[in-house]
Amino acid sequence: MRSIAYNTARAALLTGAAIVALPGVAHAQDADVIEDVQEEIDTDGDNINDASDAQANVIIVTATKREQTLQETPVSVSVTSGETLERAEIRDLADLQTVAPSLRVSTLQSSANTTFIIRGFGNGANNFGIEPSVGVFIDGVFRSRSASSINDLANVQRIEVLRGPQNTLFGKNASAGVISVVTREPQFDFGGSVSLTYGNYDNIVAKADVTGPITDSIAFSLDGTYNKRDGYVDVVNLDEKINDRDRYVLRGQLLFDNGGAFRLRAIGDYSKIDELCCHAANVRAGTTVPLIFGVGGAVDVESPFSDKAYLNVLPLNDIESYGGSVQADYEAGALSFTSITSYRELRSYNVQDVDFTSADIVNQITDQAVDTFTQELRVASDFDGPLNFLLGGFYFDESVDQNSGLDNGANSRLFFDLLAGSGTPGTIGFVESQLGIPVGASFAQGPTTRESFQLDNTSWSIFGTVDFEVTDRLTLTGGFNYTKDKKDFALSQQSLDPFASVNFVDAVIVGGIAQALNIPASAVTPTVIQNFATNAPAGFQQITTIATTPCSPTSPPPFCNQLLPLQQLQFLPPFLAVPNAVEPGKTRDDNFSYTLRAAYELTDSLNAYVTYATGFKASSVNLSRDSRPTNTDYTAGPFGSTILAPSSPIRDAGLAVPNLTTGSRFAGPEKAKVWEVGLKGEFDRFGFNLALFDQTIDGFQSNAFTGTGFALANAGSQSVRGFELDSSVNPVDPLVLTFALTYLDSKYDSFPGSAVGDLTGQPVAGVPEFSIATSATYTHEFGTTGNLLIGRLDYYHESNTQILDGIPGFPDPIGIARNYRREVNQVNGSLTFVADAGFEIAGWVRNLTNERYLTTIFPGVAQPGTISGYPSQPRTYGVTARYRF
Repeated sequence: MRSIAYNTARAALLTGAAIVALPGVAHAQDADVIEDVQEEIDTDGDNINDASDAQANVIIVTATKREQTLQETPVSVSVTSGETLERAEIRDLADLQTVAPSLRVSTLQSSANTTFIIRGFGNGANNFGIEPSVGVFIDGVFRSRSASSINDLANVQRIEVLRGPQNTLFGKNASAGVISVVTREPQFDFGGSVSLTYGNYDNIVAKADVTGPITDSIAFSLDGTYNKRDGYVDVVNLDEKINDRDRYVLRGQLLFDNGGAFRLRAIGDYSKIDELCCHAANVRAGTTVPLIFGVGGAVDVESPFSDKAYLNVLPLNDIESYGGSVQADYEAGALSFTSITSYRELRSYNVQDVDFTSADIVNQITDQAVDTFTQELRVASDFDGPLNFLLGGFYFDESVDQNSGLDNGANSRLFFDLLAGSGTPGTIGFVESQLGIPVGASFAQGPTTRESFQLDNTSWSIFGTVDFEVTDRLTLTGGFNYTKDKKDFALSQQSLDPFASVNFVDAVIVGGIAQALNIPASAVTPTVIQNFATNAPAGFQQITTIATTPCSPTSPPPFCNQLLPLQQLQFLPPFLAVPNAVEPGKTRDDNFSYTLRAAYELTDSLNAYVTYATGFKASSVNLSRDSRPTNTDYTAGPFGSTILAPSSPIRDAGLAVPNLTTGSRFAGPEKAKVWEVGLKGEFDRFGFNLALFDQTIDGFQSNAFTGTGFALANAGSQSVRGFELDSSVNPVDPLVLTFALTYLDSKYDSFPGSAVGDLTGQPVAGVPEFSIATSATYTHEFGTTGNLLIGRLDYYHESNTQILDGIPGFPDPIGIARNYRREVNQVNGSLTFVADAGFEIAGWVRNLTNERYLTTIFPGVAQPGTISGYPSQPRTYGVTARYRF
């Protein structure tokens, strides 16, 4: 077995797993990387010095932040090289799942809302108060929100996907896994590349990078990418197209390396997204759809893959992400020290027609800002003896500001009036006149909510691992992470709709007491109500019975409350601000997690390991208009009544507002644990990695869309059992075959309090049982000319699975969701001619068979019975020309 003697200071820069020496030709920086590998692998005198050896799956890995081959690394990790990214036309993390089957990436209503999922665990989209369970690191820097990591990938050397909790190696949240993107560092040999792509939908992608020396000890690199494409969804009524691409990335680096003990790498980057995204199609037409047409609007009914939309406002996504980092490495004998300092800013502005019809009913504006500072320090040893260690510290300081709101459109009042009157207008005006609300004030055009959310988060952690080589073949590893996390948050909202600010039970009680006492309703104060209930208990009981009784054939007017059915229109009631006298708006968490592992070299070609690890993610805050007090702080009365509410801290403090209900302000921590057994083999022309695991997250933070906001709650326990197999075969020199298979058996062990009911014992929706990623790459050499023809074909499959656990707002939310499933079968291919002079031209296609499916579904906004969903992208294809120098 080859052993690796890698320079410790250089290896400490790498945060994941690795450099892949793939078949084909290497130009500029790629050639330098491979040459470095050739020079380092010399312990047994068997250097890599030709293309056939380079095909032998020789991978240098630092997934454990130590230098090992992939075979020796006792971690479940998959690696995608920069060359594979180019050949497969993978431009962003959303496409990465087609080559990494344990990873799933889901984009929702905007470019900023992307969720990364590993082994069925993942969250964080749609709510900036939630950090993802899957941590994303780019060049060692933690990206706390997916919006800051979704732009096109520029000058990538490799991407590593580490599966399972990784807290003992990464200082910040990694309870489900890590995606680590490693870009190419500056080189001291001048070189670079330029490429231009043209594809269907007038897709133009331009990329360029250049690197070289400034002095003998300072090198630079500059790179950028520009990606523009027309939308493929027609907004019929506006004669516009959405689901386009309009984004770019610019980045510069400086590297100081004089061959001595000290090394410094500085990176600055700026990325911009300005797109119209994302199309939400009508999947199920509810009873309100005729009312959409009744107010002059339209919707493409139950045709999710027609790529046609009807909107009154185009979905604007304006995202800026920028920042810089400095990594310093110092080698002092057997010890190497690393410091990574970063500061980043993220700005996201979104405008959306949230009813997804051409009727002007409800539009949403969201303006978000995230400022993040991180500092990591670590020291690693490289002793000749049996004991080595890594010790690190991580500090995180972040502020989140969000201003958002909903606006009623010109058709809003008529639509909701028709909804209230079952198709006949006039109901809302009559109710307004009876309740003393100015006629026409409810659902009036203009602002209906204005929201302000703030979150300040600081945390620090100490983490580390110790490796003890018991024998030449057996290594025992112990790791730990201690984290303290502090969050302070403030939430406030103006609810401007007078209709939603009246509780219909309380209105009838007040009216009944006013009539009984022959006083105006405005004179019925809480004191008057209390005195009446004490002095006239029978009369008070009679009034409250009427107020809480829905009308029916057995309880006709005037012995019932005719207003109760209209509560379904009170979407946006008043909001209880936080902090207040009862709710401090704070979370305080601390945790000790650990890893225990035994790794054994069975033969020179076969290694095995067994791991038990725990992980942690701190509390997340519900920064949405669905943030509500917990049931321990408040208990509402029948139909949300405040007058009939029992004693609770919020009621007794006089803080209750009309129609206040309970939910959550935040979700408590996630705590993960996993048993994993792995086997890794590296043979002549064949290699494989196999991992069997049993993973559980207690308190998994579930974030479910309810139709107007997001319900954030902890699942009692969510588990997954399964296996992951990654393999490659090189049957003859020109041909390389890969096959990856993931099997997941996922379920909710306990989740009685979900937004859709008790999910205990149910399989977790959206988690396919089987995922497959396989590819074939054939390299034809034209004699001794150095020219190559490289063909690649890959296939990605997700087995048929239910899309969503349940759909809020339906009488049987869990049952209705069982009707909606998806299966994924995607074929991608490319054919590339590579000239010895550095020129390449490639034809490529993604989603060759034009496979379409729904990525997710959700209840229609303010449209009971309607289901909307996000369709997948259609077939794309094009030609790429590239020159390397």
